[in-house]
Amino acid sequence: MRYRKRMKRLALTVACALTIAGPKPCATCGVVQAAALVAQGFSPANHTLTAVDGIKVGSFTLSGGTTGCTVILVDGEGVPGGVSQRGGAPGTRETDLLNPLNMVDKVNAVVLSGGSAFGLDSATGTVKWLEEHNVGWDVRVTKVPIVPAAILFDLPVGDNAKNHPGADCGDKAVAAATADPVAMGTIGAGAGATVGKMGGPGTSMKGGLGSAALRMPDGLVVAAIVAVNAAGDILDPDTGTVIAGARKPDGTFADARSLLRSGALMQRRAAAPRAVENTTIGLVATNAKLTKAEVSRMALMADDGYARAIFPSHTMGDGDTVFSLATGRWNGTADVSLIGALAADAMAKALVQAVTQATGLPNIPAVRDLKK
Repeated sequence: MRYRKRMKRLALTVACALTIAGPKPCATCGVVQAAALVAQGFSPANHTLTAVDGIKVGSFTLSGGTTGCTVILVDGEGVPGGVSQRGGAPGTRETDLLNPLNMVDKVNAVVLSGGSAFGLDSATGTVKWLEEHNVGWDVRVTKVPIVPAAILFDLPVGDNAKNHPGADCGDKAVAAATADPVAMGTIGAGAGATVGKMGGPGTSMKGGLGSAALRMPDGLVVAAIVAVNAAGDILDPDTGTVIAGARKPDGTFADARSLLRSGALMQRRAAAPRAVENTTIGLVATNAKLTKAEVSRMALMADDGYARAIFPSHTMGDGDTVFSLATGRWNGTADVSLIGALAADAMAKALVQAVTQATGLPNIPAVRDLKK
């Protein structure tokens, strides 16, 4: 009897160890899960992008705590990278280079930043740091760091119109990059992010930086990181329930789907047709070996995670962008269709983490501030 109980507990431990998708410990096996994970050679605490071997992440938040940048750093000489850009108001750098038709097939780092177009300067600081460490595409006379970047619009928050990320932000973020679990919430590129702006002024909630990872039984890992600054609401991808978004005067959710279907959004846009500046920017990574074309397909499929957890997504006022990386540290057979499907799942989970881990700012409440 005692043997059967031990075996059952071990089976539950292995089952829950296979999927890493959030910060909550397994309620079924508790401490036993942690012991099993350590025995398998990976940290039970890391449910984030850095669960992918060969990836480091660093964030820097500017004084005032309402904007910043996040750098995803690749170990070694670089890995294949891709991008999917579907939003109508993008702010990006080096994305054309990621087209499979173009020559360069190695990415050294990716920068996500607040600060609108000003924030693209963060990538300059990251490039400088990599140059100083002799990392980049070898052109014989030197090595040129390949650092794609994307920004989100957070200028109305705090004093961000005057205090926005520059080259020093990218330099400090990449210097701080580690393989530790990714710090989430109101930090780095997500520091000034907000969501739920479809309800009009004063109805939005705090967005943030989120991350999630999925580990398969055969050792394949697929993970995501995202700074969510959406015009729309954030939904539970499994139930469709609004988690964060536009609020009514009584504090309940207005639900952008209801606003759209009732015609209220049409009336509001007719009165104020200017698109609301937003943008959700993120990255997915895997330890599988993928070609440049395959990793681009991974980014395209991962973009579906936005549609699952954000309503509406990819609007004219959103510069929604998803980067992708494949470190090639896993020796299994890669199926890009399955990896892409997992990437979309990881991205949807990361979006939920972004808002649930965030802390509020003055007049911009976070999920944790809502009355239960």
